[in-house]
Amino acid sequence: MNANQLSKRLAAAARFVPNDARLADIGSDHAYLPVYLVKEGIIDYAIAGEVVEGPYQSAITEISEQKLTTNIEARLGDGLEVVQPEDQIDVVTICGMGGKLIAEILARGLNNQHFNQFPLLVLQPNVWEPGLRKWLLNHQYDIVAETVVAEHHKYYEIIVAKPTETPSSWTEDELLFGRFSKRTAPEDFKEKWQHVYEQYGQILSHFKETNNQESLTKKAEMINYRNKIKQCLEAE
Repeated sequence: MNANQLSKRLAAAARFVPNDARLADIGSDHAYLPVYLVKEGIIDYAIAGEVVEGPYQSAITEISEQKLTTNIEARLGDGLEVVQPEDQIDVVTICGMGGKLIAEILARGLNNQHFNQFPLLVLQPNVWEPGLRKWLLNHQYDIVAETVVAEHHKYYEIIVAKPTETPSSWTEDELLFGRFSKRTAPEDFKEKWQHVYEQYGQILSHFKETNNQESLTKKAEMINYRNKIKQCLEAE
């Protein structure tokens, strides 16, 4: 992967960044996403934020080699601390982290110390997607788009959220599976959840029967989870 040939997951995230956005890419790792967006003429300005010195230096090198130092700034800092109100950032991308860590970054940094107004969020959590959806809906954000991308036998979800005073209400199943991905990426959605269904089937096949209440509860939860997946896959 490089800035000219993004991974499928980053390319999917890039498609949700609006034209002329002022972007902060947090955990930028070589700044591939902002470099790609600037070179494609989609945006003119971006911050590539990194909390670790090594990736920060890699981002500086990539930006310099691509001759984009007037368009992209690499900044070293923890999460959204790299953003200042005068940057006028209106879109934040965070890709390739756990959903819980993404929520923690947003909780610390979505305030008027860093933004003039809350930004559009384009998020790609590796795990904890339901928890991240719930966090967004509980913090004045509405989820407006989603997709699923299959790449190298792994499955990545993209969640796009915009600020709102009246977030919509989601069911527990919608928090689990998403509201949009089954329609926007039907094949990858089906492939992902069929894979999860089979994984849990294998776990259950090796499950040791005991009279321990904790063990029995865990087994019942897994069976219920598989049933939810089956119902979702079979629903039109």
